[in-house]
Amino acid sequence: MRIDKFLWAIRFYKTRSIAAEALKKNHIRLNGVTAKPSKEVFGSDELIIRKNQIDYKILVLEIPKSRVGAKLVPQFIKDNTPKEAFANQELLKDAKNYYRKKGMGRPTKKDRRDLEDFTDNDS
Repeated sequence: MRIDKFLWAIRFYKTRSIAAEALKKNHIRLNGVTAKPSKEVFGSDELIIRKNQIDYKILVLEIPKSRVGAKLVPQFIKDNTPKEAFANQELLKDAKNYYRKKGMGRPTKKDRRDLEDFTDNDS
């Protein structure tokens, strides 16, 4: 099965064209080598997929005949992604939310002065 079709079939990407675009951008490696959308996938291949700043490591167990339901996906792949990758994602998310919450708009002069006072005291 083609790798772009496989990634769509195991529900890693919503559409096959999104999977093909990720492959063209070199976000996916098959057995350590960057893959093109037409590359064939076989059982026991290892995929490393860069998505949302996380490197997912997936072992192909079996090739599905067509797109499978979400509950059946574990029959076809094994996720070997380290837990630290998800922890780093949470830390990054918290770091972004620390200074300004989404939707609060542009910082005021008072916010800027408070931030400058805070950074001056640390040094």
